[in-house]
Amino acid sequence: MDGRDLVRSVSVVGSGWAARGVRTVRGAWRGRRVDAAGLPPRGPELARVPGQVRGVEPGPGGGLIRFGRSELRIVVAVNGAVFRGWDGAGPQPSYALAGSGPEPDPRAVLEPDKDGGWRVVAERMTVVVSRYGAVEVCTPGGVTLRRDLPPRWWEPVGGGAARWVQRSEVAADARFFGLGGRACGPRLRDGAHRLWAAAPGRASGPGDERSDPAIPVQLVVADAGTHLVFHDTTWDGTVVLREGEEGAGSGHDRVGHCELRMDGGPLRCWVVVGTPARVLHAWAALSGAPALPPAWALGHQHARWGLGDEQEVRRVVTGYQERGLPLDALHLDVGRHDDRRVSDVDEERFPGLPVLAEELRRDGIRLVSVVGAAVGAAPYGAARDGGSAVGAGVRDAPVRAWWRDLHGERLGQGFAGVWQDGHEAVSCASLGTASPRSARYPLDGPDVHGLCVARAAYEALRELSPRERPFLFSRSGWAGSQRYGGTWSGEVATGWPGLRASLSQVLGLGLCGVPYSGPGVGDRDGAPSPELYLRWLQLGAYLPLFRTHTQPRAGRGEPWEFGAEVLEHARAALLERRRLLPYFLTLAHLARRTGAPYVRPLWWAAPEDRALRDCEDAFLLGDGLLVAPVLDSGAGRRAVRLPRGRWYDTVTEKAYEGPAQVVVDAPLSRIPVLARAGAVLPVRGADGGLELEVWAPARGRTGGGPVVAGVGDGWDDTEIEHYVARRQGDRVVVTREREDGAGEPPWPVRVRGLG
Repeated sequence: MDGRDLVRSVSVVGSGWAARGVRTVRGAWRGRRVDAAGLPPRGPELARVPGQVRGVEPGPGGGLIRFGRSELRIVVAVNGAVFRGWDGAGPQPSYALAGSGPEPDPRAVLEPDKDGGWRVVAERMTVVVSRYGAVEVCTPGGVTLRRDLPPRWWEPVGGGAARWVQRSEVAADARFFGLGGRACGPRLRDGAHRLWAAAPGRASGPGDERSDPAIPVQLVVADAGTHLVFHDTTWDGTVVLREGEEGAGSGHDRVGHCELRMDGGPLRCWVVVGTPARVLHAWAALSGAPALPPAWALGHQHARWGLGDEQEVRRVVTGYQERGLPLDALHLDVGRHDDRRVSDVDEERFPGLPVLAEELRRDGIRLVSVVGAAVGAAPYGAARDGGSAVGAGVRDAPVRAWWRDLHGERLGQGFAGVWQDGHEAVSCASLGTASPRSARYPLDGPDVHGLCVARAAYEALRELSPRERPFLFSRSGWAGSQRYGGTWSGEVATGWPGLRASLSQVLGLGLCGVPYSGPGVGDRDGAPSPELYLRWLQLGAYLPLFRTHTQPRAGRGEPWEFGAEVLEHARAALLERRRLLPYFLTLAHLARRTGAPYVRPLWWAAPEDRALRDCEDAFLLGDGLLVAPVLDSGAGRRAVRLPRGRWYDTVTEKAYEGPAQVVVDAPLSRIPVLARAGAVLPVRGADGGLELEVWAPARGRTGGGPVVAGVGDGWDDTEIEHYVARRQGDRVVVTREREDGAGEPPWPVRVRGLG
């Protein structure tokens, strides 16, 4: 534990969370002591670099290049992704990849290049390897997107895992994104970013490089193109970034730099080149399609620290119903907090839980259970919920069976889903537990505990309730976690900086392949002001996982406890979310099939627009909506950067032309939301049925959009319908496009923007 961690821990103590802060310090020191005893000391080391090329061995999709002191395997997959592995590292085994991985592309061949180097030419990129081991990824036209310098290893003289470093160069105009849910993002600033899922028992803000979760996926956007790089190693490491500068010095560009330092593990990575949509599609094909949440999980969910008994639950539900506030799920912390298992329901506080769950389900409200899945600091892999009796992590079949039985108890008590909390790899000091770096999994990396827990829970829920799609979200995870559910972006500082950090985390997770995520609106770390709570709620209403999560201090926990004005405006935000549920369901199915996140940066469709690359205070919701949340206190108007095209204010229907920066009204009653001209949005009509909201295309233009309709919470195949909107004089005609020709839409159509 270094001085910075100690200061942060003391700040937690001083903020009123004394007991929690003490556990933070104690847990960090405990983890350090366990590591000191469990990790072998590093003795003398020898440095190694690849050396010169000695020979090659062509193979499917590429081949093997042998150097004097190392070897490099390059394989181009059929989906366009390129694998690189040093010193015998192959794509498998891997926690991240779905299945056995893609097949090699037989069209890609290894051929000689200039100066004794080699290259592999593929459809979407060319990979050039110098005779000393530098690797360049180039566009088909020959423009370099990324240049990896020859790696360097430090190998212990007495044997053991080797540390390594990989330094890379990117274009001077390139911008870095990704690395998980970074509070300091979504655009990653210069400096060090640790690749480690840690829960140090404190809230995070924009100036914090902490990530929940940390995912070693970078998305690099430059004028020449976009590329994604994934380093497949679960060891502890650090990424140091420095953006480039055009015209630096005497008129020459200074390239951007990325340095990856890992404590061990294989040096292997995947690279994908293309548009952002194509890159995320390929990444989803590699790491697995995102899990599709049940339809009810796209509505409003509420969690409150302090829903201590059945009577309190009924009071909160009645409060929502009497005030006409939509509520789709309620999260309960029902376990005991003593030496008994957290999975045991406290029957004194919840004597009739199955009856309560059934009553709420009839009113359209599901119960979600909180499950603590932290790892003890003693025997490795000992899970908090009784796992010490098994003595192994959830990666093992006996433990997965035990974990399944625990979730069976939850379903039997009437719960419809699970919120997994406190299961980071490093520590969960607030729970008095810590998983040290000396705890290892089969691939010698401990940073996959959250992923393994999510997999075990997902498989358990699917087996126990096969007719319904599982609902599961976690605070921690790793590459591939999206296969099993979503992510709660962890506790952020309760303040305006925390509100900004919430948006950054959701955007970053989406660019790493985790589309279903969201913050705790208001968060439970403190007591937000009425204005802050409302602005947070208004933002959350447009994020995939919409969950209010508050600490009821000073009598404030639910919307009506912040005053009459806040209640009125909160009702409008909640009702708008309910109206947009068909649109969110459509985005969920698109994410499942294409990997495209619901929440996208403004540059998603135009990465060459540099002004959009630097815009971090607004986002696209699908292709049809642009959301500009209010992130500063007292703001009644705000500037919005618009991508190219016509955009309509969804309240006033005033039209704006992009690309441009415009100033729009942002009264306390709402945040600015703009619709793209030509967008076809499925929404919920006044009668509760599906309706198509069509925003008029500009004259001479067409528009359209996908629609998913008539689906439940099961596994039935779903058709994605496509609609086209055409401007004909002063009219807008909407047709449904099918293989057998165009037809009339089967849903009511409401055209907006013609005024």
